Amino acid sequence: MNKKLLKLIAAGAAILLTVIIIRHSLLNSSTTPLPTHTLYAASFPDANGTAQAISQWQGKITVINFWASWCPPCREEMPELSRLQDQYRDRGVIVLGISTDDIDKMREFAKTTKVSYPLLAGDMEAMAIGASLGNDKGVLPYTVIIQADGGIANTYFGRINQSLLEKTLLPLIKTSAEIHATK
Repeated sequence: MNKKLLKLIAAGAAILLTVIIIRHSLLNSSTTPLPTHTLYAASFPDANGTAQAISQWQGKITVINFWASWCPPCREEMPELSRLQDQYRDRGVIVLGISTDDIDKMREFAKTTKVSYPLLAGDMEAMAIGASLGNDKGVLPYTVIIQADGGIANTYFGRINQSLLEKTLLPLIKTSAEIHATK
């Protein structure tokens, strides 16, 4: 009983801390453009241990979701990210889940939680790349939407949902389709 109570208290404290960090981040956000070259230079293993170069998705509208297996909000948003991937895959959108876990923890998690988008194990390098993309608070989950031209369209601290992401994605998809139609 004591272990269960301690786990509940720890989870509550983690959630409270996350809310405080998110609130602080929203009140102190920066509008400085962030470079994506560090992201596109990275390579992370997938659940099979195969290295996946992030550059293979360059030129697509990309939703990068930094997450961890121990993070409840990260796990809660995964079904919506899967639906988003399924719905917009044919329109040039890719969702990538980059875990801050090591390969073994991410692989175990991937065995029990199926998603329709690639999961990659970034370990501590994922946190450094997340920071280079604006996550200067170390918050998880952290989501970045990257335009097809490599610019950052939007970033989100904390749990996101499909409708929130679509507010940024739909105009990008429309613009991308218009550009391809004129070529």
